Amino acid sequence: MIACDGFVITPSVRKQRTTGNAMRNRQRSRRDVLKAALSLAAGALFAEPVRSAPPPASAVTPEMVEAARKEGRISYYSALELNVAERLAKAFEAKYAGIAVHVERSGAERIYQRIAQEQGSAINAVDVANSTDPAHYLDWKSKDWLAPYLPDDVARHFPADQVDPDGTYATSCGWIETIGYNTNLVKLDEAPKSYADLLDPKWQGKIVKAHPGYSGAIMTATFVLSRELGWSYFEKLARQKVLQVQSAADPPKKLMLGERAVMADGNDYNLLLLKEQGKPVEVVYAGEGSPLIIVPSGVFRNAPNPNAARLFQSFFFSVEGQQLLVDEFAHRSFHGEVKEKSGRQPLSALKLLKSDPAAVLAQSEDIKARYARLFKV
Repeated sequence: MIACDGFVITPSVRKQRTTGNAMRNRQRSRRDVLKAALSLAAGALFAEPVRSAPPPASAVTPEMVEAARKEGRISYYSALELNVAERLAKAFEAKYAGIAVHVERSGAERIYQRIAQEQGSAINAVDVANSTDPAHYLDWKSKDWLAPYLPDDVARHFPADQVDPDGTYATSCGWIETIGYNTNLVKLDEAPKSYADLLDPKWQGKIVKAHPGYSGAIMTATFVLSRELGWSYFEKLARQKVLQVQSAADPPKKLMLGERAVMADGNDYNLLLLKEQGKPVEVVYAGEGSPLIIVPSGVFRNAPNPNAARLFQSFFFSVEGQQLLVDEFAHRSFHGEVKEKSGRQPLSALKLLKSDPAAVLAQSEDIKARYARLFKV
């Protein structure tokens, strides 16, 4: 079973839990309404896209910095791992003294639900949010919750396919969902090389996997693999007595500890970092291709600290911010001037399976329900 922890809020930690049949009934009702709304939003948004002129590129100016310092803080919702989000926040605080970054970290699906609740109640708490599910930005944009803001670095150094045409969000970083194994438990010549290999009976009871109901990255990966391999693949995988965890960061940790020999999905950057530290893990980029996960970031229109939000967004997409993510956390950057660390395979060398955020937006509730039935979680 999956523990449903709430947001990790720094510097303090709060957990909210609800119980009772009445609350569960209301939650089911909201999910039904949300599902219908998302389907309509996806159809309306992508049948005939309505685009405004993109905003002009914005450079960081002394006036922007001064206005941000007067606000003095930023509320940053992040689906990046807590250590990554906090390291980024500290680097920003060191560069712009006097502006505190309040990090609120959770899984992408929890962030999405929280923002929907806040916006529905006219609570303007979030300044900047980044999610591992690009479909969330399509929904937020359709509701006019995102503010057009185009950092200068994005305009100059990012490929067009990683930037919203209206400038409301862009890809802050990316990674790949991969197979992996513990080298103490699995020999190289016996290791799985494809998703099909995971269905071999010898792996029964030895696989760990993350859940699309919690992780936006796994939602994307589940959509991509069900499209490429069919739901029959997941039906067969579910018979392998898979250990189910929450985050896409959890399977690599289970491998490192030797709690499972193989992972069916998980972030490649966790395995790369562990391997570089001498831990007994190995990454496998599957023969069928590996799901590419992109992590957008956007400023909210009703941000309580709009100047600090824009300054943080510009820092996030700068060479300094992007190189930090690559060097220290093995994330992928689409910034043209950022260099990949030696020894890591560049995206150009890999067979990548790309998602369709509009389809994910329309199908996400069905994907979660179908997945839960198969894996009984």
